[in-house]
Amino acid sequence: MRNLPAVPYTSPADRHPDPAWRGRMTFAVLALIVLWPMVVASEFKPFELLDWQSLTATGRFLAGFVPPAHDAEFLSMLLRETWLTIAIATAGLTLALLGAIPATLLVTERLSISRLGSGRMALPSRLLRQAVRWLLILLRSVPELVWALLFVRIVGLGPTAGVLAIALTYCGMLGKVYAEILESSDAHAADTLLANGSGRLAALLYGALPEAASELVSYTVYRWECAIRGSVVMGFVGAGGLGQRMDESMKAMSGGEVSSMLLVFVLLVAAADLVSKYLRRRLG
Repeated sequence: MRNLPAVPYTSPADRHPDPAWRGRMTFAVLALIVLWPMVVASEFKPFELLDWQSLTATGRFLAGFVPPAHDAEFLSMLLRETWLTIAIATAGLTLALLGAIPATLLVTERLSISRLGSGRMALPSRLLRQAVRWLLILLRSVPELVWALLFVRIVGLGPTAGVLAIALTYCGMLGKVYAEILESSDAHAADTLLANGSGRLAALLYGALPEAASELVSYTVYRWECAIRGSVVMGFVGAGGLGQRMDESMKAMSGGEVSSMLLVFVLLVAAADLVSKYLRRRLG
């Protein structure tokens, strides 16, 4: 009888196509255990969307979307409110940048002059940096919609409340992310400038920015896109722009007008995406 070659023994775990399947299954079970109470607490019931009455009401509302409103008077109003929405987002983001750029200079440890000698920042610098960090946390922890509600009570209905709300929230966001982008970029040029007596602003403009310009611009344009969407949402609480007009159209059940406004939202976001791609290509 011919001797057959011995087959090496392999355990069931070794024969499984995914050696890490036990870890993946354990993680999936733990995630389900953690998430399920949250789903229950949030009263999330997606099957209610399949209720016949809900489907009927949704169908009637969506049927009004076709055709979109396109009469001359409505389009004139739509163009005016679209421009107002862009103006609110741009003005708010500009004010946010005026606060975020100085805050970035203060909280970015890489631009600290006091750490050059001993490698550690002086105590006053650390305290100031921490105070600015907490200010940025405070600004971005309050959603722009809540800021808008507060400013509507203070300055009244209109775009001013939306501009101030975007400025405060986005100042906190931009300052935090700008500092993180600069901290993660190559520090050689900025450190060389600081070591040779350069100020923080010069180190930022000529050392750190060229290394992180593409990422900074991309994030800024993305935040501008978010500001446009945010200004629309804030219009529902009286901050002006397209959101306020959409609220009026939805209350009047004018599906065609709502459809036209939604198309404008899509075009605005698409335009912001094109601007971002163009700027990244030029800086790359």
